[in-house]
Amino acid sequence: MKDIVVYIHGKGGSAQEAVHFQQFFADSDVLGFDYEARTPWDAKEEFVPFFEPILESHKSVTIVANSIGAFFAMHALQGMEIKRAYFISPIVNMQNLIEKMMSQARVSEDELRDRGELDTGSGEKLSWKYLCYAREHPICWTAPTHILYGEKDDLTSFETICEFANQIKATLTVMKNGEHRFHTAEQMRFLDDWIQRYS
Repeated sequence: MKDIVVYIHGKGGSAQEAVHFQQFFADSDVLGFDYEARTPWDAKEEFVPFFEPILESHKSVTIVANSIGAFFAMHALQGMEIKRAYFISPIVNMQNLIEKMMSQARVSEDELRDRGELDTGSGEKLSWKYLCYAREHPICWTAPTHILYGEKDDLTSFETICEFANQIKATLTVMKNGEHRFHTAEQMRFLDDWIQRYS
């Protein structure tokens, strides 16, 4: 049985991005997960039946997850035998993020509760159900984890990522002037060096 690395993309990403990571895990199969979930409860329904046979048929499972993909993975896969996780710009406190979006859109809790869903005007929807879920289901992640974070991440504050990394005992690597999305040549070099260091 071989080891396997499963890549979980972020919003707007694709499973094809997994090809980039094959070079760092030469002795493992590398697979991209083309999921459709848009909420953590949908992710649980979709991720579990996808990962269960993979866990049974491979010696070990490592995940590389990006942004919201990391958030979904932490909710859906907690308790499963994940050998190691590499999180790139993970969303680690959805409650904070939704409350920040509410503040920016000048939407009160009462208004969101009464309306159920609201369009922020920036292409993102606010959902009362999502906010309640985030509050009621805090992340409980125990797999050994390495986190990569851009100093200028506009979705997660440095304080939030530090608190989370300490809480789950993860290593935290910060790229000076890095953004939430690692995409420039310089950012990708930094990402590659980071994953090589810990793989």
